[in-house]
Amino acid sequence: MTDAVVVGSGPNGLAAAVTLARAGLQVRVYELAPSVGGGTRSAELTLPGFKHDVCSAVHPMALASPFFQAFELARRVELKVPEISYAHPLDNGQAGIAYRDLDRTASELGNDGEAYRRLFAPLLRRLDGMIDFTQHSLLRWPGDPLAALSFGLRVAEQGSLLSSLRFREQAAPAMMAGVSAHSTGKLPSLATAGAGILLGTLAHAGGWPVPVGGSQAIADALAEDLVQHGGEIVLNHRVTNLAELRAESGAALQLLDVSAKGLSDIAGEELPESYRRALGRFRYGNAACKVDFALSGPVPWANPELAFAPTLHLGGTRAELARSEAQVAAGQHPEQPYVLVSQPSPHDSSRAPLGSQVLWSYCHVPAGSSRDMTEAVIAQIERFAPGFRDLILASNVITAAEYQEYNPNYVSGDFSAGALNLAQILKRPVLSAKPWRTPVKGLYLCSSSTVPGPSVHGLCGWYAAQAALKDIFGLPAPDLSP
Repeated sequence: MTDAVVVGSGPNGLAAAVTLARAGLQVRVYELAPSVGGGTRSAELTLPGFKHDVCSAVHPMALASPFFQAFELARRVELKVPEISYAHPLDNGQAGIAYRDLDRTASELGNDGEAYRRLFAPLLRRLDGMIDFTQHSLLRWPGDPLAALSFGLRVAEQGSLLSSLRFREQAAPAMMAGVSAHSTGKLPSLATAGAGILLGTLAHAGGWPVPVGGSQAIADALAEDLVQHGGEIVLNHRVTNLAELRAESGAALQLLDVSAKGLSDIAGEELPESYRRALGRFRYGNAACKVDFALSGPVPWANPELAFAPTLHLGGTRAELARSEAQVAAGQHPEQPYVLVSQPSPHDSSRAPLGSQVLWSYCHVPAGSSRDMTEAVIAQIERFAPGFRDLILASNVITAAEYQEYNPNYVSGDFSAGALNLAQILKRPVLSAKPWRTPVKGLYLCSSSTVPGPSVHGLCGWYAAQAALKDIFGLPAPDLSP
């Protein structure tokens, strides 16, 4: 007998499944693809022996997520935490470097160092409160109001024209723009600033870990725990109809790790008309074109210290990044796009044959774009690493349109499963303190279309599963430790 089914085996779907199975339920996971992982898959995309992360490669929440802390991910997956969290190269070999050590970071930022330190030091002192505030619905009262206030004031500053008042030189504001641009939106804005402040704080807290073996190691650890606790995973299985899903499984509980659009498509008229209209008003953001490279050697960064940076934000000054992101928002393809780069090989030798490296990159493009941005990405990397082109053995591109084919949750290539703006941080996908519940008894949404949104943290699935356990079975949240 199956008590619960989960549709989708991304980190949120697997987090939900693990939570339900640990509570003693019989759980079955349905996955459209031939392997688990969703946004945390790894594969040989270019040449044999070169292992690339298909979607996410950067994991700032791997150590900070309350779910992964309860699951004790660091005991199950080897996580390398470099001294450098991220770097932002500028022209002429200059760079802003975010070390885990805040004081070291500030000391290398010249006249802006003390202002940068004051931006993050209070949040580091109230780290748990900040994570509690940002990783739950904003409709609940924060556990640490002072942390929430401190975070909010910094978001208000960095998300407005006031951001130009804090810094006087180029590196620090460029670093803030680069880390904020992870959220794919206007610079500055409150939503992008919120992402930047959160990610920037984590860069100086636990750091941004690199999972040995690729992002797939995170999905595999979750899947292994699920199976150990009696769960079942069915691959190559497309779910299109809620009634058919119930009839096939006999389960009283269904959790869908799909987009808000996917929920509406699958549940259809079982959802009240008002709720379906609300899902229809949920908006999706701009997208990414991803380019992976197999390299014959290390990237020849003009600043040699960048060779050890696992994550880099390319695009130049804050003004240049704001311009390129504005072009994307206007439906244009920038000639000099913002490029997010991950180079795991210096910290994980298993990713490529000896002496070689893999390089992961994406740039932002308009929603639904089918344009191959490989040349624009190479040119932007060459700008800060002359000679990069000569190291390329092979490359693989996934356009925004192809990303939707790869994963229907990435509507028009939006890997966040919903635009990140102030309205949709509060209303994700509907205005509710428990947005994972739907009006249909036993049906829950557990994807990043819900609070707290995108990132590899498992929290959307964990929160949905805890709500379902309480609502349907009267069970408490289970222990998740190994």
